[in-house]
Amino acid sequence: MAGHMYNGRETELLIPASSLEVLKIAVIFGADAVYIGGEAFGLRAKAKNFSIEDMKEGVKFAHERNVKVYVTANILAHNYDLEGARAYFEELKEVGPDALIISDPGMFTIAKEVLPDIDIHISTQANNTNYMTYNFWWNQGAKRVVSARELSLEEIKEIRAHIPDEMEIETFMHGAMCISYSGRCLLSSFLTGRDANRGACTHPCRWKYAVVEENRPGQYMPVYENERGTYIFNSKDLCMIEHIPEMVSSGIDSFKIEGRMKTALYVATVARTYRLAIDDFIEDPEKYKARIPFYKSEISKCTYRQYTTGFFFGKPDENTQIYDSNTYIREYTYLGIVGDTNEQGLYHIEQRNKFSVGETIEVMKPDGQNIEVTVKRIVDENGKDMDSCPHPKQNLYIDLGIQLDKYDILRRQKEETEVNS
Repeated sequence: MAGHMYNGRETELLIPASSLEVLKIAVIFGADAVYIGGEAFGLRAKAKNFSIEDMKEGVKFAHERNVKVYVTANILAHNYDLEGARAYFEELKEVGPDALIISDPGMFTIAKEVLPDIDIHISTQANNTNYMTYNFWWNQGAKRVVSARELSLEEIKEIRAHIPDEMEIETFMHGAMCISYSGRCLLSSFLTGRDANRGACTHPCRWKYAVVEENRPGQYMPVYENERGTYIFNSKDLCMIEHIPEMVSSGIDSFKIEGRMKTALYVATVARTYRLAIDDFIEDPEKYKARIPFYKSEISKCTYRQYTTGFFFGKPDENTQIYDSNTYIREYTYLGIVGDTNEQGLYHIEQRNKFSVGETIEVMKPDGQNIEVTVKRIVDENGKDMDSCPHPKQNLYIDLGIQLDKYDILRRQKEETEVNS
């Protein structure tokens, strides 16, 4: 599934994975590369993350399908992190990832010493805003630099023109945005003692705030308010699905999706949609243009906030911040992933949400098909027929009346959109 070429450059689709299960889904649903975090030194302390054993299995699974795996170690390290980081990089020797994603020059130095043969990509966390910075990292031995989210496409084109041809640019094109410069924020440390720059962000930018004037203690003045309170720092999510042509022609090599804490359904939906959009555009720009409504409707089916194009077309304005809610809208429920068949020809799934015999659900195929099916039969592990499956993570065998493939995803449309603050 290696990246396709456009104007002589690769177009790598880079997908996040929070667990081994999600990594496999990302690979099957169209990733050219997957990025994962270990149990330490990545910027997602709350993500499930990977044990060394899971990493090994994930790398093997990906490499068998010609997909790369990058491991994040992008904390801004303190003195007491360094010894552990060295030991961790030693452990990664036997994992064999394709690259490490690093932001801290100290961590970079240790990685170079311990893993001299593994590529290093410089994280967005390192504030990479100009071509001199890119060339600096290239001269240190980095292969790729992730652009700061504050850059416009014009600036990225200018960087491309001033760096070596074989140097790679990676850029976020979808997912949650941070209100701080390239994610460097002290709010969480200050308010909760948990350091965003070392992976433990509590997202205080998404909490509710009011302004208090010094001489009027106890008087809380809303910045802007509706019935849900105010969210003065809360960015809309980035979504560039309608701007693939501009992204691809900017000289970017790797298109990155944010979301190392997301579900398999989210990852499958976003990976598949961007995969189709990129491939359609490279095949025929008119085909891509005609299918934009389809891509948009697919993206809206997974968990999302309101969307923005971020900084790509110039400085954001008042329409880029969300002032009225922190709501996710979920239009589809994730039911499970199709596994192997048993001797009766029923398909195994580990149930993620309840569904019932006779109900209409949808099978998501990696190639872009969504097939409506009726649940014919549900059988538990002991072979007993069931009307429905109310217990999460229950192992079941099902018949949906059609042939399924391993790693197909099952989802169900909700009666109506549920909005929870």
